[in-house]
Amino acid sequence: MRRLCILAFATLLLSTWFGPAARAELKGIGAPRIEWEVKNRFRLFRNEADFQRHVAVTRNDGILAAEQRLARASDGRGWARDTVERLCVDRSGKLLEFCDRDGEREVYLSPRDHRVGVALSGTVPANEGCVWSFDDGEGTPRQFTLACNEEVKIRLRQGRQTFASVDIILTDGTAQRLVREIQVRDVLIAGMGDSIAAGEGNPDRAVRLSDEGFCFKRFDGGEYYRPGRAGFNGNKSCNITFGEDAGISDWARQSARWMSGACHRSLYSYQMRTALALAVENLHIAVTFIPLGCTGATINAGFLDSQRASECPSPGTGAACPGTSRAQVAELTDVLATARKHRADRRLDLILLTIGANDIRFSGMIADIIVEPGAERTLLNRGGIIASVDDAKKILEREFPANFGKARAALKPLIGGNLSRVVYVSYGNPALVAPNTPCPGGRGGFDVHPAFGADGERLRKAMDFVSQQFLPGVKALARCEDGKSCRDPATERMTFVDAHQPAFELHGVCMQSDDDPAFDRECLFGRGATFEPSLTKAASDPMACGYTASDFRPYAPRSRWIRTANDSYFTAMTYPDGLPSTLQPSDLHDAIWGIFAAVYGGAIHPTAEGHAVMADAALPAVREVLGLQAPLAPVRSEPLSAPQSPPAPAAPASMRK
Repeated sequence: MRRLCILAFATLLLSTWFGPAARAELKGIGAPRIEWEVKNRFRLFRNEADFQRHVAVTRNDGILAAEQRLARASDGRGWARDTVERLCVDRSGKLLEFCDRDGEREVYLSPRDHRVGVALSGTVPANEGCVWSFDDGEGTPRQFTLACNEEVKIRLRQGRQTFASVDIILTDGTAQRLVREIQVRDVLIAGMGDSIAAGEGNPDRAVRLSDEGFCFKRFDGGEYYRPGRAGFNGNKSCNITFGEDAGISDWARQSARWMSGACHRSLYSYQMRTALALAVENLHIAVTFIPLGCTGATINAGFLDSQRASECPSPGTGAACPGTSRAQVAELTDVLATARKHRADRRLDLILLTIGANDIRFSGMIADIIVEPGAERTLLNRGGIIASVDDAKKILEREFPANFGKARAALKPLIGGNLSRVVYVSYGNPALVAPNTPCPGGRGGFDVHPAFGADGERLRKAMDFVSQQFLPGVKALARCEDGKSCRDPATERMTFVDAHQPAFELHGVCMQSDDDPAFDRECLFGRGATFEPSLTKAASDPMACGYTASDFRPYAPRSRWIRTANDSYFTAMTYPDGLPSTLQPSDLHDAIWGIFAAVYGGAIHPTAEGHAVMADAALPAVREVLGLQAPLAPVRSEPLSAPQSPPAPAAPASMRK
C-alpha cells in the first residue's frame, strides 16, 4: 500500500521530474501518453479473433449498422456460425466453470485476472526503447523492456489498482517517465426471459437446405413437398411402412446449431448483442454474461419453474439433450453461488429481461391468425394451441399482474434488492407497416404449409390488442404505474426500454423493398407460387420460383425485421420435441410435424436485424444503470499479432540514466 501511495503522489509531480523540454512535450497536442485496454473483454468468447471481428465493424453508428456489415461480410449466412463452437459453454448451452480463453484457463464467472494490452500513443520522442513497470502493491513490480511502439501484454488482477509506469529512454541517455493507474472492472450481466430474450428465429448456424423435396402428410390424406435438410439420407417420401425407421436420428444430425438447442438460445439475441456492444465500446471493463433466456418460457413455466425442452437437435446438444430446462431463477441462483465460491465479493450488476408474451398466449393468437379453416385448424383447436384475442385479454387482466409480481419478488434478492438494475426490454409490434397500420394479411411469406394464410381481420384485431393493451400493460407493471402491484416503487421499479417500438412500426413481417434479396422478392413475396404443387416434380425440385432453396440467405439485410413462417422453415426447420404427447409427431412425415416445422423455429420473431435494433435501444439504459459513458470516439481496432514470448525483465529506470 505504501508503494501505491508513493506512485500516486509521483503521478502528480511528473512535471517536476522532467526537464523543461519534456514538460513542453507532455503538455502539447499529441504528447505521449499511456493507453490500455482489456483484451477479449466479452468473456463468453474463447478467442480474441472472434471479439475483434465485432470491434472491426464498430463505427459508432449503432449495433444495427454493425450487424448489417457482418451480414454482408458473411454473404447473409451469419457471423455466428463458427463463433458458436468457441464459447465458454458446453454443447448443451451450460456455462463452463473453467474456460480456456486465449491459452489461459480462467474461472468464467469470477476471473482472478484479465489480459490487458498497454501501449504508448501520441507523439513519442526519438528514443532507444522503453522500460515498463507494473506495480499492484504485491511483490516485486513486473518489468519489461520493449521497443516503444510495441504493446505490452500482461495479466492484471481483477479490481485491483495497478500503477503502470514507462521510462522512455531518450537518445541523450536521460529518461522521460509516464505513469497511469489501471484498474479492470468486471461487469456481471444475466439475460433472462422468453423466446425474444433467447433469440428464437436466429440459430447460430442456420439449417442447411436441400434442393430436393421432403414429403409431409396432410390430415385430409393429401401430401406436399418442401425443401428438406441437406445431408439427410433417410426416406424423403411419404411411402413408409409401419415400424420403419424413418431416419429421425439422421434428421437430428442435420439440424440447425443453437448455443442451447433445448432453449433455442442464440448469439443473435438482443441480450447477447447488448452485452457484447458494452464490451466493445468500453476498453477498461470486462463483461461476463450469463445467458438464461429460453424459448417458450412463461413466468410460471420456465422462469420460476422448469419447462419442457423445445427441441433436441443433435449438433446443439449431443447425447446430453435434456427433456426439460431448469427454472431460470434456480439456474441463476446456482450460477451466483458458483461465482461466489471463487470470489466472495461477486455480485450481479444487471439483468436484461423480456417476458410475458407467452403468459398471455401470444403464439396461440398467431396460430389463430395464420391457420385457415380445415382439418389442421380443427386439430389445433382441440389441442389447445389456438387462442383468441379475448382469451389473451382475460389473462392480461386476471392472471398476468399477479404472475408479474411473482417474477419481481423472485428477482429482487438476486439483484441486491434494487430492481432498477433489471432492464426490462419490451416487445416490438411484429405486424405493422406504418404507425397504427397492420399488415393486410394473405399468403405472402406464409405459404410453406398449404393450411397457412394470414387472416387480415384477425391480424388487425390482434395487433390492436398488442399495441393498445398488452404493451402498455407490461410497461405499467414494470414501472409500478398501475397503482397496486408494487409495495415499494422506489426499489421495485424496473428500468424500462421501449425506444425500439417506433422502428418496428416500419419493418413488420409483411414489409417488402426493392433492396431485399432477390430470393425474397421472387420466391417469398412474388406473384407466383413459392413451391411446386406437382408431387412428381416437387420430389426433386420443390421450388417453383426459379431459385433453389439453398439460395436463401437467413441473415441478409432486408426490410422486414420479423421472420415469416417461410423464413422460419428455411432458417431452422425445427422438429418440435416440446409438444404435448397428444400432438407429438409419430414420424418425420407426420402431418402435425409439417405444421410446427414452419413456426417453431421463430415465425413472428425478430430477425438478427430486429434484435440489433432492440440492443441499440437497450444499450443507453444499460450504460446509465452501470454508470458508464457513451464512447466519444471509435474503439481501437488493430490486427491480431502472432503470439510472442514475454519480454525479459529490465533494470529499474533510475539505474539506466
